[in-house]
Amino acid sequence: MKLGLGLYRDRLTKDNFRFAKQAGCSHLVVHLVDYYKGIQGLPDTDSQRNMGYAPPEDPAWELDHLLRLKSSIEEEGLKWEAIENFSPGDWHDVLLDGPMRTKQMDRLKQIVTNVGKAGIPIIGYNFSIAGVWGHINRAVARGGAVSATFRTVDGPLETPIPNGQIWNMTYDRHASEGVVPPITSEELWERLERFLKELVPVAEEAGVRLAAHPDDPPMPAIRGYGRLVNQPSLYQRLLDCYPSPSNALEFCLGTLQEMTEGNIYDTIEQYASQQAIGYVHFRNVKGKVPDYQEVFVDEGDIDMIQALKLFKKHDFDGVFIPDHTPQMTCRAPWHAGMAYALGYMKAALSVL
Repeated sequence: MKLGLGLYRDRLTKDNFRFAKQAGCSHLVVHLVDYYKGIQGLPDTDSQRNMGYAPPEDPAWELDHLLRLKSSIEEEGLKWEAIENFSPGDWHDVLLDGPMRTKQMDRLKQIVTNVGKAGIPIIGYNFSIAGVWGHINRAVARGGAVSATFRTVDGPLETPIPNGQIWNMTYDRHASEGVVPPITSEELWERLERFLKELVPVAEEAGVRLAAHPDDPPMPAIRGYGRLVNQPSLYQRLLDCYPSPSNALEFCLGTLQEMTEGNIYDTIEQYASQQAIGYVHFRNVKGKVPDYQEVFVDEGDIDMIQALKLFKKHDFDGVFIPDHTPQMTCRAPWHAGMAYALGYMKAALSVL
């Protein structure tokens, strides 16, 4: 079992690669989507700018760029384990079943092929229209550390998604007025099954695993749009859509713990025993939907040591990353929070 760090696009720097190495990491999980890229010409207060802008055919996904970034990572003694999330600009009509779906599926197939040629083993993805939505940062973790919380009683209003947006980002700056029509979970499952049947064979040929993230937050619907994996058992339905080593899971402990059915230890047993897990988000939480909060790795509802023992029992040899962590009160709150989580994980892994 390996220790890794997840880095967003704005943190893909030599200093952060060295930070990961210094904290004991051997692997990285990289986000190529620029979630915080604004739209030129719009004021900072514009809601579209705050959502971020995802242009189509970002060159970051081209093979030469992947190889250059991989070389930079390897120069610091690290391995590139996974890419997390496709860009909304490249697959919005795959999710929406829109007129550009065929063209965008061809784009995804080329991306998967490029990733395979670059020797990157995994692509994580979240097949969702509303995406990760509704969290509010509050000083709820130990010592008043600021962390993400979800509470339906006082969270954001669940307004429909405007045309031209998906996954909390803008992909079309000139979209017509109106909103994305709501859909049921079953409609979204149909779209996922079609996606897997077309893309998994390409991933198999490329030597890449597609790893699905569960719904975060794991509600049955968000903003009027149905969800897919909001209970642990639904991961099995996803695997059964297209049985293949290339159809795998981005196993988020925090999100799975937030679900209202089952328990996290049985869930680990079920999917680790199938060798279905690509990599793991090692995060702890308190509470379940519709009211939970993310906390330090050692203060939540999950016994993280017991969880690690179950992964070891089933010979899981993948990467664990702290996908989120509370921000610590200092001049580098993100780095300190990550260093704390990584130190805990490094010690736990070394004694198993």
